[in-house]
Amino acid sequence: MARGIKRRAKGVLMSSIAPPWVNISKIRRACSGVTSPSMPTAGPSRQEHISWPLTRLNLHTQETLPSIMGKYDGYLQGLSIAAILILAPLALQTLLSQEEAQVVYVAVPVEVENETIAPESSNEEARAPELNRSEVARIATFNIKVFGETKMGKPDVVSVLVETVLRYDLVAVQEIKDIDQTVPYDFLDAINNQSQTEWAMMLSPRSGLQEDDRSSQEQYAFYYNTAVFEAIGNGSLYNDSEHDSFQREPFQGRFALLDLEGNQTMFDLSLITVHTKPAAAVEEINAMGVVASTYLEQHPDEEDLVILGDLNADCTYASEQDLSNSALAGGNYTWLVGNDVDTTVSQSACAYDRILTNGDLSGRLTSNWGVDMVFDSADVSDHYPVWFDILR
Repeated sequence: MARGIKRRAKGVLMSSIAPPWVNISKIRRACSGVTSPSMPTAGPSRQEHISWPLTRLNLHTQETLPSIMGKYDGYLQGLSIAAILILAPLALQTLLSQEEAQVVYVAVPVEVENETIAPESSNEEARAPELNRSEVARIATFNIKVFGETKMGKPDVVSVLVETVLRYDLVAVQEIKDIDQTVPYDFLDAINNQSQTEWAMMLSPRSGLQEDDRSSQEQYAFYYNTAVFEAIGNGSLYNDSEHDSFQREPFQGRFALLDLEGNQTMFDLSLITVHTKPAAAVEEINAMGVVASTYLEQHPDEEDLVILGDLNADCTYASEQDLSNSALAGGNYTWLVGNDVDTTVSQSACAYDRILTNGDLSGRLTSNWGVDMVFDSADVSDHYPVWFDILR
């Protein structure tokens, strides 16, 4: 793209410096003494636009250069000046063009309470228009590593988890592992014990319904602030019985957005969260394209869709080329989390956790998203929460 722009710019510059009615080849031949008897004389309609004394120069002459210089000395002086005026800007342009222009893509940094995470590296500073926190709804995805009774029995860890969740208005949680299925409810109670507004939960059945997937069954949950969101239905696991594309079937939920007074905004969005199998991340990411298209076909009144979760979409599990070739690449989806972002607590730098939207969410999608590095203990999780904002 940059090269195309440069070529067009040069074309404009050339036409402004050397008008089409200036015949450079004739000037060169006249100055060198080369004869051109077969060349027709330029038409007078073109010549009368020239203020230089080119109209009196006989371009058909057979005389040598010394005789021409004697007879047309004054004219050649004017001609030399004209040539300088024409060629000097071209020479200047040539010198300037030796330094190739660079296109700088400036990303908008994200303001986070404890830390600012820039979506992409840039040598330019920029700022998104500042939004009051109450003007947006903040949605996050959070893989809480092996979230079961053992972790729920650690008060210090639970305190950090609750504090983290309360930074958002809706959180998609992956990797809930509790056979008794009491931990999700206990965690909801812990959230409400610390929240000034009521929170609710949309909980999935245990995933891994196929016989060959039951060794790694987990639950998903959407925890949400009822002052900001209202659940539409109970959600559902994707029916993976025909193709068995997933180790843990994605969980689908739909929510209505409320305004500051708690009234319906007439805007709702659907969320699909997934925790892919690391060794099959590329295949499962591709299959998410089918999940999304199937969901939208089953809900023709839904226009706004978000895919979020632990996609294991980086490092040894999925390369940038794999993602570029996936069913979620191209113009259908916007990837909010770049490949150079780190969403892991460990020393590795991998963008496992991702957020994708199928458009601008009816104009409510903002440029604000981030990775909250609000804890540094692997006892809490091996993933950081990743979030984005939509306008209320």
